[in-house]
Amino acid sequence: MEETLHQLGELLLGAVPTVILLALLYALYTSIVYKPLRRVLEERRSKTEGAVEKSRADIARAEARTAEYEQKLREARAAIFRSQEARRQAAQQARGKAVAEAHGNAQAQVQAAKKDIESDRLGAQSGLEAEVAALAEEIVRRVLAPAAAGR
Repeated sequence: MEETLHQLGELLLGAVPTVILLALLYALYTSIVYKPLRRVLEERRSKTEGAVEKSRADIARAEARTAEYEQKLREARAAIFRSQEARRQAAQQARGKAVAEAHGNAQAQVQAAKKDIESDRLGAQSGLEAEVAALAEEIVRRVLAPAAAGR
């Protein structure tokens, strides 16, 4: 057993340089490779996250501009609609005035025609009455003339 312990002690003593080399290699690896690599990865991550945040801000700004554009577009459409509605109402009023004026002119023409017809009727009636009186006299004269001649 003593020999085993002795061999174990020699083995441990022989492993000391390996442990030291391994510790030195770990320290060198950490300071030369791991820490700079970790720093570069952290920097890359911060830049990436910064770019993502900038992109999100740009997207939010673009959405705000889009909403503003859509609002202005809705307002412009409403203004156009109001303008068209005003023009339509003005045209409708002008049409109504024209129809009323035409109706008034037609009524005036109808009244004038009625007056002309009435005056023509009265003229014709008085002419007919005069002619009736003349014809009545002629008839009476012709009927009475043979009767007076035969007496």
